[in-house]
Amino acid sequence: MNKIMISPGRYVQGAGALGDIGKHVAGLGTKALVLGGKRGLDTIQEVLEASFKEHKVSYIIEHFGGECSHPEIDRIVANIRQNDVNIIVGAGGGKALDTAKAAAYTAKIPVAIVPTIAATDAPCSALSVIYTPEGVFDSYLVLPKNPDLVLVDTAVIAQAPVRLFVSGMGDALATWFEADACAKAFAGNLPGGLSTSAALCLAKLCYDILIEYGLHAKLALEQGVATEAVEKVVEANTLLSGLGFESSGLAAAHAVHNGLTVLPETHHAYHGEKVSFGTLVQLVLENRSSRELEEVLHFCKSVGLPVTLKEIGVEQITPEKIRQVAEATCAPGETIHNQPFSVSPNTVYAAILAADAIGNAYLKQK
Repeated sequence: MNKIMISPGRYVQGAGALGDIGKHVAGLGTKALVLGGKRGLDTIQEVLEASFKEHKVSYIIEHFGGECSHPEIDRIVANIRQNDVNIIVGAGGGKALDTAKAAAYTAKIPVAIVPTIAATDAPCSALSVIYTPEGVFDSYLVLPKNPDLVLVDTAVIAQAPVRLFVSGMGDALATWFEADACAKAFAGNLPGGLSTSAALCLAKLCYDILIEYGLHAKLALEQGVATEAVEKVVEANTLLSGLGFESSGLAAAHAVHNGLTVLPETHHAYHGEKVSFGTLVQLVLENRSSRELEEVLHFCKSVGLPVTLKEIGVEQITPEKIRQVAEATCAPGETIHNQPFSVSPNTVYAAILAADAIGNAYLKQK
């Protein structure tokens, strides 16, 4: 396979960046459908309206239904066609953004992404994670290109709930370990090639920034302010994690997340919170060193990421439940098969229980 690296057409980040959205969108389309949840749209609508008016971009608002599902995507596409829209702007969190990307692909129009939280690496990726209308993982939709524009206003991010930002760190935490596993296995990345050295370096930089600045950024956001530490971690959560996972590949951590979605009691936990526990499971599967485990456990505890099943909602742990998660984690086509060794439901079952025991032991001793 050839080495392939992909990225968004343009990435813009900074406090007050939203004020320039009209300038950036005007080069892509003249009539926009703006898709997002009520909170996300309320956060940006006044500034967006002024900027669009200045740059002569008309728009309509559409509220996101809550799940990135096939029925929701079909609904948005019908709205695009009915209103003769020529660009879609996705605003809000990961599921709304993934829906906007999938609808833009289906309708064959450009897409601009405006995250109002830094909770996942969805904004930059050429990927939509599809769920059932009930919230159970369904499939990955690999898109032919990344968003045309990703605009991140860190002043907006600073006003979002801190838990969402921390969840984004949990999602980004997996990036380096999954990229490393894929590189060792010569596994294909999302665009169907091998990882470049650049993508691996970005994945490692993502991890290094989290370890160095993650706690400082969380503390700043608890005061509602965007410091340079916040800027760095927003870039790690959004750009570096997005480029790193996409151009290097996913492995066990995200597969464990997908497996966990079969348990209804985990549905209240955010994507990155489940990925955080999945990262610990991957480290156990790989028999990583005590030093590496300690560093990840210390980071997770310091910022408030889960390291046990109980922390993501699994109060009653039974062999039947964990077996169900392990089977789903190892489903054909799941990214856990990118690990540089063979895996089975039995090995994953053992790793999940061992990771939970390690997490509980760490919390007790600290």
